[in-house]
Amino acid sequence: MRKNHLLAALPEAELKRWLPLLESVDLPLGLVLYESGRTLGHVYFPTTAIVSLLFVLEDGGSAEIAVVGSEGVVGISLFMGGESTPSRAVVQSAGRGFRLSSKAIKEAFGRNGPVMHLMLRYTQALITQMAQTAVCNRHHTLDKQLCRWLLLSMDRLQGNELVMTQELIANMLGVRREGVTEAALKLQAAGLIQYARGHITVLDRPGLEQRTCECYGVVKKEYDRLLPALEAV
Repeated sequence: MRKNHLLAALPEAELKRWLPLLESVDLPLGLVLYESGRTLGHVYFPTTAIVSLLFVLEDGGSAEIAVVGSEGVVGISLFMGGESTPSRAVVQSAGRGFRLSSKAIKEAFGRNGPVMHLMLRYTQALITQMAQTAVCNRHHTLDKQLCRWLLLSMDRLQGNELVMTQELIANMLGVRREGVTEAALKLQAAGLIQYARGHITVLDRPGLEQRTCECYGVVKKEYDRLLPALEAV
């Protein structure tokens, strides 16, 4: 449970209140946690999994707007009062997590205490990631976008390896597979990553940080500023 930073940041009294309500769940690759427009029944706190938030167009095209891992929670519309959201949440890296019913999270948020303040700070950080992703996709090259995406994913994983097909990366970034292949080969030729059969291994993280655009740094700085207690977890 302490592997999720938001749960770990809860006051002891609140965490004890949640203990019998939190359900440990398996989050396999490709699992859809919620669909666009559907009423959400739970929020999810990933521990070892990464969840991608996507907008899906009528023609089937999609683009990622944010990633959520052990630093956060999936389903913010529940405690923000929306009940549903126009985005889709899909597991992009398999793992585990916890889920909490919509009733429980709304009751905790409604007490106007530490849960509300923590969730609001996280939501602000998530909104920053969404906004910066939109700017990045519009103004920066695909290889810089891929660097940003890899760094955000690595921040939410325990190791330096990500299991991810080119098709899935293309869907996340909203580009063609050929573009992902070209960008990945550039990074591999530069000695930054190794890519083979759906496995991406980051070989030189400092090199990725130098090669990416400023968007990654903006997002990371905002998370660290709004959720300082999480760095010590």
